[in-house]
Amino acid sequence: MTPPSTQALPPGQHELASFPRFGMWMFARYRPQQPAPGTLHLRGDVQRELTLPSILDGLPRREQISDFHCVTTWSRRSVHWGGVLFADFYRQVIQAQAGPHPDTRFVVMRGQDGYRSCLLLEDLLQPDVLLADQLNGQPLTAEHGAPLRLVAPAQYGYKSVKHLTRIELRVADPGFRPAGFAFMDHPRARVALEERGRWVPAWLLRQLYRPLVAPTVKRFARDWPTQPPS
Repeated sequence: MTPPSTQALPPGQHELASFPRFGMWMFARYRPQQPAPGTLHLRGDVQRELTLPSILDGLPRREQISDFHCVTTWSRRSVHWGGVLFADFYRQVIQAQAGPHPDTRFVVMRGQDGYRSCLLLEDLLQPDVLLADQLNGQPLTAEHGAPLRLVAPAQYGYKSVKHLTRIELRVADPGFRPAGFAFMDHPRARVALEERGRWVPAWLLRQLYRPLVAPTVKRFARDWPTQPPS
């Protein structure tokens, strides 16, 4: 298991003592309809499309502790995740069963709530990228992405789709439309390089995002449904 982080925070980040439910305001009241185990649909440039009712079965489990960095400038240190490596899932399930095109470069991920992100396959195959179903040694809660979510520590949190339900493999740029404005979505969103978005300088995005942190935390806590769907 990866040891807790002792490194300095990346540029422009400040530490939060909690790990709040967080996101774009349009998703504040969403609760997943499939809390467990969920179904994952694999589509795109593949020889065979798949619908997988339980994708983690039979794959080696992995636990890791990594920092989570939100693009809005807050970070939560040493979050304990459990799941399977995306690289293991790709090689043992996608390559073995779906037959992806050898020139696949892009991966679009979609959540049950309609949120979506696009990542480069090379970033997803890094050794710390998880498909997570556990948080802090317990089953992943709906607040943090149940039944399954992506965890990509090297990217800002907006790339780590919660309530994951669909993966699309693409050879060419899919002309992806992000959930928010285009300037808010960087193709790679690497934290170390402060790739917060595109066309707008990172220092300016810091100033735009930072005042939104506290009201967003309050909004997501206030609007969380008190009863699960029937």
